[in-house]
Amino acid sequence: MNKPYLVRAGCSAVALTLVLFATRSLIGGYPSEDSEHSDSHNDSTLRHAANMISEGRHTFRFDTFGDEAFWGDTLKLHNAIKGAALGGVGPGVSPKTALSVGLKVDIEALLSHADTRAERRDGGSLRERGLAVLSHVNLDDPAVTVTLLRANAVVGLTGFFDASGGLRSVGIQCALCHATVDDVVAPGVGRRLDGRANRDLNVGAIISLAPNLAPVAELLRVDEDTVRKVVGAWGPGKFDAELFLDGKGFRPDGKSAATLIPPAFGLAGVNLHTWTGWGSVTHWNAFVANLEMHGKGRFFDPRLNDATRFPIAAANGFGDLPHISPDEDLITGKLPALHFYQLSLPAPKPEPGKDFDPEAAKRGDEIFGGKAGCNRCHVEPLWTEPGWNMHTGQEVCVDSFQAERAPDGRYRTAPLAGLFSHQKGGFFHDGRFQNLDEVVNHYNSCFSLNLTDQEKKDLIQYLLSL
Repeated sequence: MNKPYLVRAGCSAVALTLVLFATRSLIGGYPSEDSEHSDSHNDSTLRHAANMISEGRHTFRFDTFGDEAFWGDTLKLHNAIKGAALGGVGPGVSPKTALSVGLKVDIEALLSHADTRAERRDGGSLRERGLAVLSHVNLDDPAVTVTLLRANAVVGLTGFFDASGGLRSVGIQCALCHATVDDVVAPGVGRRLDGRANRDLNVGAIISLAPNLAPVAELLRVDEDTVRKVVGAWGPGKFDAELFLDGKGFRPDGKSAATLIPPAFGLAGVNLHTWTGWGSVTHWNAFVANLEMHGKGRFFDPRLNDATRFPIAAANGFGDLPHISPDEDLITGKLPALHFYQLSLPAPKPEPGKDFDPEAAKRGDEIFGGKAGCNRCHVEPLWTEPGWNMHTGQEVCVDSFQAERAPDGRYRTAPLAGLFSHQKGGFFHDGRFQNLDEVVNHYNSCFSLNLTDQEKKDLIQYLLSL
């Protein structure tokens, strides 16, 4: 798009440069006496940024925030994973079963573990080495899943082991929902892709495996069969973060109240993090770590004290979790670096000719900014509004059920960068539109755009190019 302000900025930059050179001649020129200090400060800033990214990545990938006390010690999920043959319950969870519910395997972590066990297979590509390791294990054996956990190779899931090597608990991380793999070895087995929404992950099916759902049933004031019915209706790629707040398992039309897992990339400069707002990236990290992952920390949001809108949250004091000492808080101190890392995650870039048609996308660009008027809300390069990027359901011609489950009663304008990478599961907050054709047709009708069939096709190709 043409940006005449860049020309004006360029002229101003030239004028500013002349002024700086003139000033330099008056004060004796550069470098100044403080240049060494300035370089040292800049180096320190860069080191700090690098450390924050490294620390935040580790938190994103591996930190459970102490939530193993809930998922393992309370719900006993680890017993379902290892099965009766290993001292747990039931048949256990084999690698094939784990992959079928959307769990992913980090092949680099698995190969590293194999190296430390003197099973290194030199030579060959990553794919070849990965296939060689997998060919020597029984993918129907839950004991292999336990080995994968011991290798830290199950993305977003951490096993905790006793002195004899037995699996004694299990916890989850941010990466469980917001990372996947590139499938370089096999479907579900490859290198980590942080920030990608795992639209294969069936959170409800995983929760249903837990031998003890009594605490969840007690919280929601229902029986365990009802809990399994509710979470079993979520399906792949969906999760209901508001269930523990308002207890609404289904929409008025009978469909699940769960929403799509959103990507966690391309968030730098974007206001609000979720489909319905709630708060900044940091707010949502604290919200999820405390209330959804059930980690051990401090959380404050007095909006949850509204017993009419959030009866479960209000009854259990979720709006003001108990004060604990900094030594006991396993969440708050990790939020800054986690935030920093998430904001550093760029949106993936589509490949011309593979992910979109360049010529059609070029025509679609004109429609996006012209006839369709999409950039009134999806403002380049954020692809959402700078500032308060929220709209009522009526404004975008959808119902307000999900919006009313959040404090502001509105939907966020979703950023579009990297859209090509998260088409699975549908579009909008609940995946109600199966593909981009349905999305474009919806807006064409909602805003009376009168787009032709060819214009719709070109617009879709442009959306896939972002």
